[in-house]
Amino acid sequence: MKNKKKNVKKSYVKFLNSKGITDSMSGFKPLWIPDFLYDFQKELVDWSIRKGKAALYEDCGLGKTPQQLVWAQNIIQKTNGKVLILTPLAVSYQTSGEAEKFGLKSNRSQNGVIRKGINITNYERLKYFNPNDFDGIVCDESSILKNFDGKTRKHITEFMNKINYRLLCTATPAPNDFVELGTSSEALGEMTRNQMLGMFFTHDGKTTSQWNLKGHAKKRFWQWLSTWARALRKPSDLGYDDGDFVLPPLSFYMHTVKSNYVESGLLPSVAVGLNEQRFEKRRTLISRCEKVSSLVPIDKPCLLWCHLNDEGDLLEKIIPDAVQVAGKDSDGDKESKLIGFSKGDFRVLITKPRIGGFGMNWQHCSEMTFFPSHSHEQFYQASRRCWRFGQKNEVNCHLIASNRESVVMHNMIRKEQQSIEMYEGIIREMSEFQLGKKEIKAKMRKVVIPEWL
Repeated sequence: MKNKKKNVKKSYVKFLNSKGITDSMSGFKPLWIPDFLYDFQKELVDWSIRKGKAALYEDCGLGKTPQQLVWAQNIIQKTNGKVLILTPLAVSYQTSGEAEKFGLKSNRSQNGVIRKGINITNYERLKYFNPNDFDGIVCDESSILKNFDGKTRKHITEFMNKINYRLLCTATPAPNDFVELGTSSEALGEMTRNQMLGMFFTHDGKTTSQWNLKGHAKKRFWQWLSTWARALRKPSDLGYDDGDFVLPPLSFYMHTVKSNYVESGLLPSVAVGLNEQRFEKRRTLISRCEKVSSLVPIDKPCLLWCHLNDEGDLLEKIIPDAVQVAGKDSDGDKESKLIGFSKGDFRVLITKPRIGGFGMNWQHCSEMTFFPSHSHEQFYQASRRCWRFGQKNEVNCHLIASNRESVVMHNMIRKEQQSIEMYEGIIREMSEFQLGKKEIKAKMRKVVIPEWL
């Protein structure tokens, strides 16, 4: 009878532990925290190294690149092995430059040839690498994972799951919905997306694509998230002085061109539905591009974002000193042009958000134009290539649309506000659980055993 009670007790403890939220640390005490990091960066790097598998959700320009490089160097010193840093196109060059700036050796590889230490490549080149060769992996701009097709995303996740130490870095962890945090959780091996949904979310009963946090599970969800991620938009979110991380203003200017659509009623109509909106973009392509041309300054760098190939081709034709990075370009040509704009080799760059919208540092540019779309993440990431910490000038973003595209324009503005509120919500909800500056240690929910056991 005594043994039976003992076994029941063990089973109940095991059951409670499976339902509890644990903050297991699979990393180690940092071996090197350099002085070139700001204090808030030191805290984040310290925690992520101790954690072993972690996510850093920091706004654009807060120094995720030096943080991930220091994280990688610690893994190398601990294991005497290799770390792979995955980046969007052309960002590998930028990351390698940052490594050199901080006195760290790195190897940019496009074909799977690796060296001891830090190795850097683009997501598109991951197929050439073997996960068994690495002790650590960093996914820079990790929110880009959800933009890949299912097969590619699965390959990246499976590749990561074979590596002991993992780090995710992005400024847009959940650009549209909290459910998107499941992509990060799965990549770190915390929970699969379906496990996360089952534990913390419920769908609205009408469609399984609309998930909402369970009322009783909200606090537990944020507590769980804070066991493997840190989120901030400015140093003061962690209790530090904002100092050099105060941004100049970002100003939006709306420009409307008249559609040549022939109205059939008394009142002007708007383009409703994706097909009608696509036709409207085609219908007003010339007038919209001509408006962009009129807004390009003659003596400053300028960034022109487009979505259609025909938009990019026309802009390149009517703006003499502009260079276009197009989908038809080879990866090498794309990288060369993106880097060329960074270096100031030419003044005006034309490209699409899905090509150049992630990871690039273009604080030398403070003028940009944008054709509205329904993708908030593309707009957020694209605009933050210029409006990021390190920018010294006010950034002007000109939005150009036809008078029939008000639905798209308003939807994009609504999503921008929703995203701000969502990110602030993440920071607010996690603040109760994020570790303090003075002490970093593993935490675990205490399991209370009922007296009858």
